[in-house]
Amino acid sequence: MAQDVTESLSRARAAQPAFAALPLSARVRALRPLASRILSRADEIAAVVREETGKPETEARLAEVLPNADLVEHWLAEAPRLFEAEELALDPLAYPSKGAVVERVARGVVALITPWNFPVAIPLRTLVPALLAGNAVVWKPSEVTPRSGALVASLFDGLLPHGALSLVQGAGDVGALLVDGDVDLVVFTGSVRTGKRIAVACAERLVACSLELGGKDAAIVLADADVERAANGVAWGALTNAGQNCASIERVYVESAVAEAFTKRVTELVSGLRFGVDFGPLTTDAQAELVRSHLADARTSGAEVLAEAPLPPEAGPRAVAPTVLRVTDEATPLMRDETIGPVLPIVVVANEGAAVERANASRFGLTASIWSKHLGKAEQLARRLRVGVVTINNHGFSAAVPSLPWTGTGETGTGITNSPHALAELTRPRVVLTDASRARRELWWYPYTPALEAIARAMAKVRGGAGPLGRVAAVFALIGAFVKRLSGG
Repeated sequence: MAQDVTESLSRARAAQPAFAALPLSARVRALRPLASRILSRADEIAAVVREETGKPETEARLAEVLPNADLVEHWLAEAPRLFEAEELALDPLAYPSKGAVVERVARGVVALITPWNFPVAIPLRTLVPALLAGNAVVWKPSEVTPRSGALVASLFDGLLPHGALSLVQGAGDVGALLVDGDVDLVVFTGSVRTGKRIAVACAERLVACSLELGGKDAAIVLADADVERAANGVAWGALTNAGQNCASIERVYVESAVAEAFTKRVTELVSGLRFGVDFGPLTTDAQAELVRSHLADARTSGAEVLAEAPLPPEAGPRAVAPTVLRVTDEATPLMRDETIGPVLPIVVVANEGAAVERANASRFGLTASIWSKHLGKAEQLARRLRVGVVTINNHGFSAAVPSLPWTGTGETGTGITNSPHALAELTRPRVVLTDASRARRELWWYPYTPALEAIARAMAKVRGGAGPLGRVAAVFALIGAFVKRLSGG
């Protein structure tokens, strides 16, 4: 494995300069077939994802196929604008005959490490813009979903120069080798514990890193919410992908005035979910064990189970029934730690202020949702939430919109995917400043003379360092000092 990582990084380092030197149009042209390849292999993608993760094929098509075709088309269409060099105007008096452009330059070699919960969508959100920018990428998918990783890598077959994209398979030891290797940026989605270790390793070597480390997303249901829409949206937002989503709703705060009606409708919806159609088993034994542990602890602490979706006998040991609970004790792991499972805890609150306060009482800050018929009020509340994404009367879907940044606060990390904001991590700015002056020297060059000192003093006064009369006097002093300086003084 170590040799595979070393060789992949060496190929990437060798290939990257020439790949970055290609015109942007050439990289756009190279990736043009990618969207059609994703769509034409939709059945294969859905089947492999279902086999490796357990999610229903309908869900796999909706989350892992269609948005990814949109993502590719978006980046290809926007690339000429997003990667265009920016011309900057310089003050012609202070900087005569000078002009500058700021270019987006590839970081170089990117190490990409992705999780198992969305094994196609999450890597493509980095792969496409990173490659368009001229980076070479060495990618390690989760060891839980190696076939999905291989499938995604095969979508790029024949499109890129040798070494521009390499796939390495393996567990955490392979990821560690990649992080410690010859890379310029590490992009990681996964646990807080691993993300912190990566941050330390990168900091010691001054290597940039982008980290998305999970969430404990809250939904706030206000008294004026459309109960039917809120119940449907919250149930989906909590339980899609069997709750195995960093943006899953893991806490619901509902105002008391509407709590009974909302809770009744949610329990009806969840009780009607069908195993194998609407939800599947959890992806790993460890995840199933964690979710059951959180549920058991919550029950011990007084949580009341209101509804469970039925599980057929053949569901298997990784199946956990989607569960609705009424919670009064928020000190439990179910309400504090990331669960990543099909659990929907409901907490009744007195008012919107209490809902916002409790939603913010988390070390995570990825997304949140507010459910209300009064959009203006909901928007005001949204700006009080310490999260990266707030959705009003919906939840979580913005990750599939490539023009919108996906990011968070706190232990969610500071990584950004999607939108032009992601380019701040995948690229770095380079300034090219051109000076067409034919003067023998600049005003500020050696020698430092009394005339230059007089210019500096006068300019400070002219620009606001003196009162009106002082500025007038400084203008005359400045003119005189300029004449002396230009004549050699």
